[in-house]
Amino acid sequence: MITSIVLIKTSVDQIPEIAERIAALDGVSEVYSVTGAHDLIAMVRVARHDDLADVIPGRISKVPGVASTETHIAFRTYSQHDLEAAFAIGLDG
Repeated sequence: MITSIVLIKTSVDQIPEIAERIAALDGVSEVYSVTGAHDLIAMVRVARHDDLADVIPGRISKVPGVASTETHIAFRTYSQHDLEAAFAIGLDG
């Protein structure tokens, strides 16, 4: 699984509507409304590297109101949730 973090600038008067449209796209697992230089952050998870082109420039960038995107591809994933689940295997509550 390839994970990509997409920083998105939008029309600020349409952030909730744009976020909902992006969240409904195949390959997008979450969309966060954030403070700072960008308006939204989308988490994209796909099976193949080539699929990123379908999702990010092919779908996200074409959502009306999206002004620009900046994409970061994750090398590895570190998650407290994953660590907790691994240590809990075989333990009774």
